[in-house]
Amino acid sequence: MVPVIDVRRATERYHGGDPAAGIDSRHAFSFGPHYDPDNLRFGAVIACNEERLAPGAGFDEHPHSHTEIVTWVVEGELTHRDSTGRETVVRPGDVQRLSAASGVRHVERNAAAVPLTFIQMWLAPATPGGTPSYEIVHGIADSTPYAVPSAGAMLHVRRLTPGERTALPDAAYVYAHVVRGGIQLAGETLSPGDSARLTMPAGLAATATSPAELLVWEMTT
Repeated sequence: MVPVIDVRRATERYHGGDPAAGIDSRHAFSFGPHYDPDNLRFGAVIACNEERLAPGAGFDEHPHSHTEIVTWVVEGELTHRDSTGRETVVRPGDVQRLSAASGVRHVERNAAAVPLTFIQMWLAPATPGGTPSYEIVHGIADSTPYAVPSAGAMLHVRRLTPGERTALPDAAYVYAHVVRGGIQLAGETLSPGDSARLTMPAGLAATATSPAELLVWEMTT
């Protein structure tokens, strides 16, 4: 397989949500009414949504199944409640994973008095079904990998100082999303909301041009 780098800009995302209800959504992949048969998934990633919720706004109870849902809060606090009985508050630096498996329902809301921004990434498990599960890692350390074995994926969180480099994984598929700051990658400058889809990269590194936060998915399939 020949290495391929596909850069997608924040301005190319599908605009969704419900502005009247205080919900502003930006979708990197085909999502809901924004159907694009050429942009259904990359590796195991089937969604990467940037969500902005005004104080008091949120998503009422809704179902999911056969999906690994990983959430990263950029600013504010996300209140999560699901049909397994769990209720948690997710803050910047926390990694939250909801394994929908055979089916689960949940509510996501900004119960705070300040705006909330979070990134939510959906991955397709290799085998559907199973029992729903939930996990939250509070304050994950820089460079600490977070594994999602059912999807053959590993999340790497990098917080970089200006001029600092980070090697990208040598994997079948790598999905890199810029949360904040600026990144140089393979001759391209990436800004917040931009992403790069890399197929069979080898020896590539990302360099921060300003204080930056980068989410990198390493995927086997």
